[in-house]
Amino acid sequence: MKGYTKPLIVIFLVLLADQLVKTWVKTHMYLGQEFHIIGKWFIIHFTENNGMAFGMEFGGEFGKLALSLFRIAAVAGIGYGLHYLIKHKYHRGLILNVALIFSGALGNIIDSVFYGKIYGYESWFHGRVVDMFYFPIAEGHFPSWLPIWGGEEFVFFRPVFNLADAAISVGVILILIFQKNYFKEDVKDEVSINSEIVED
Repeated sequence: MKGYTKPLIVIFLVLLADQLVKTWVKTHMYLGQEFHIIGKWFIIHFTENNGMAFGMEFGGEFGKLALSLFRIAAVAGIGYGLHYLIKHKYHRGLILNVALIFSGALGNIIDSVFYGKIYGYESWFHGRVVDMFYFPIAEGHFPSWLPIWGGEEFVFFRPVFNLADAAISVGVILILIFQKNYFKEDVKDEVSINSEIVED
């Protein structure tokens, strides 16, 4: 188990927090209800989606089933990758970030696979992912001269997301930022003629 303790703790804590928040929202709020935590900039807004992270959709019943199965396959792949990284003693930061991504993906799979049956609105693998964090930091209108979107209203940051989405995003962003440290290659000494040992 050496090397697995910290990644497992990260996975457990993210999953626990994610499912506790989702369960509270699901059992204490009605769909569309919201609480303003910090003015108009931090809102708990209960919504559900049938698709991917940040509320993106993936159409139809077949699409939902396909997405759930794809998520399971992807998480299995990430889990194997995490095991490989630990076994081959990769950078600890990389391992913990992959653990974040794994836990986030697993958290949303729990919604997709089980929530429909648990809450009695759908069959297995057809559950909806619970989202609640909404940060509409800036609102306004695009300039009228802008092609396509000219004059239309915009909100930044518009997507409603959950802790699992946040864990995935943080893990990916940190890997991108620190990739040079994570994927350093050992520089081997060049072998020259003078460094060779000549045997009689």
